[in-house]
Amino acid sequence: MSDDIKRGDHPANGGAKTGFRGNNNGKFARNDHKSGVKVDNRGEKKPFSSERKGFGGDRKPYQGNKPGFGGKPGNFRGDRKPKAAPPVEGLAARRMALSVIREVTENDAYASLSLNDKLVKSGLNPADRRLAARLAYDTIEHLLTIDHALTQVMAKPDTDIKLRNILRLGACQILLEDRIPESAATNTCVELCKELGMEGLAGVCNGILRNLIRKKDELTWPDEAAEPVRALSVKHSVPEWLVEKLIADWGKDEAVALMSHSEPETYITVRPNMTELDDEAFEALLNKKVWEHEKGSVPHSWHIRGMADIGQDADFLGGKFSIQGESSMMACMAVNPKRGAQLLDACAAPGGKTCLLAEMMGGTGRVQAWEMHEHRTALITAQAKRLHLENIRPMTRDASKHRDDLDMTMDAVLLDAPCSGLGVMADKPDVKYRVTPESVKELTAIQASLLDAVAPYVKEGGTLVYSTCSVLKDENVNQVEAFLARHPEYEIDKLPESIPEQFRQHYATGLQLMPHRDHVGGFYICRMRRKRL
Repeated sequence: MSDDIKRGDHPANGGAKTGFRGNNNGKFARNDHKSGVKVDNRGEKKPFSSERKGFGGDRKPYQGNKPGFGGKPGNFRGDRKPKAAPPVEGLAARRMALSVIREVTENDAYASLSLNDKLVKSGLNPADRRLAARLAYDTIEHLLTIDHALTQVMAKPDTDIKLRNILRLGACQILLEDRIPESAATNTCVELCKELGMEGLAGVCNGILRNLIRKKDELTWPDEAAEPVRALSVKHSVPEWLVEKLIADWGKDEAVALMSHSEPETYITVRPNMTELDDEAFEALLNKKVWEHEKGSVPHSWHIRGMADIGQDADFLGGKFSIQGESSMMACMAVNPKRGAQLLDACAAPGGKTCLLAEMMGGTGRVQAWEMHEHRTALITAQAKRLHLENIRPMTRDASKHRDDLDMTMDAVLLDAPCSGLGVMADKPDVKYRVTPESVKELTAIQASLLDAVAPYVKEGGTLVYSTCSVLKDENVNQVEAFLARHPEYEIDKLPESIPEQFRQHYATGLQLMPHRDHVGGFYICRMRRKRL
């Protein structure tokens, strides 16, 4: 899976693709494949429009003394252009949030990619950028909850999807945001209706949202005693099949903790380029930035806040550091490569783990980085070039197709397999709607095929590390146990002590990192050793 970046890149890495699309019922149909920052009060002004339509043809212009029509009596002219309405405060941020919501629910887009692309081109001020991101993510994260509430205040739940998404955005603000005036939420949604050419539905939108404001304390919710799965589904906005699966895997208490988890603060995790900076030098570099920063839980990791367009930072572009989540870093630390080793990163794009492995070897040895698609291989090449790493060999190859010529040639293989991504759904809220029981079944078959294909490449005594960013046992511990049954030449190996004890203490048949417990991405990491015969 791609490297874990808070609210960052999408969770796919060449696996089976699943998607969802909003239909006229506001529900989702399968289509095969947070900022926790409080925002300032935006959109508090009541919108005012001075726009009036002029008279056409040869009709006489208005000659009266009505104020607001050009000032002096008799000065109004039929061919005069109406004055532009003053901008509605906060509308630009909501317009962007709605655009992201629509792309995700109507066009199967990934929320993080859509938002990032729009923010880069937006020209919004920092406060509006934060508001747009928060509203987009919060609306998507709570879609099932919001839809349940809206259904109770709508005379006709079967609503056009464009109007449904505007109502979802408004309901998010009314039900979930405690620092946005309800009038601002309603008025800006009415304006968005007009902008989308739905002037005739603006009154409907206004009526529904005002009805929600009046009745929000009277809304009813499923009874957990009578309908436990449905109640949890609506409360945590998680599909019912997934509620059942998480309870089966982890028990109710742990499942609820997983579904309800959100980090109280948003940060990005960065690490130095280990071939150019040690920790002390990187700390000195960070001290020169305006960002807030603090050490992470994993060696060589820092949490930073207050950054803007970090991808354009001169030191980032110059290869001084990378953005990489701590769980992703621990997958590399589980490999624990020696200097001069021959390594394979079998599903490598976008290349964060590949580069860390190369850096851990001090630029020695070689890391073959395989990726199925050429455009994704190019991402690895770009990363290696930015970080000035010469010991990486990006290759466009399908890792599921075994190559006899590579048998027993690798000191270690890292298989960060395509997976559901459900371990990072707190940061990528659209993930939980994309995954289906059928897609999980497809993914587990792909994972097993990949494990069987790459296992022979490891030398005797060498290391195979399997990882995912999922919390489903079928993709993780069950997958490893089935692999070990098929490959008795492998056994579970202990994790290196470079991984902090606070994480290693949970290691059994692999390490399942839990977001609510460990405050890192929900990765699974298992280190296996090929026995010496």
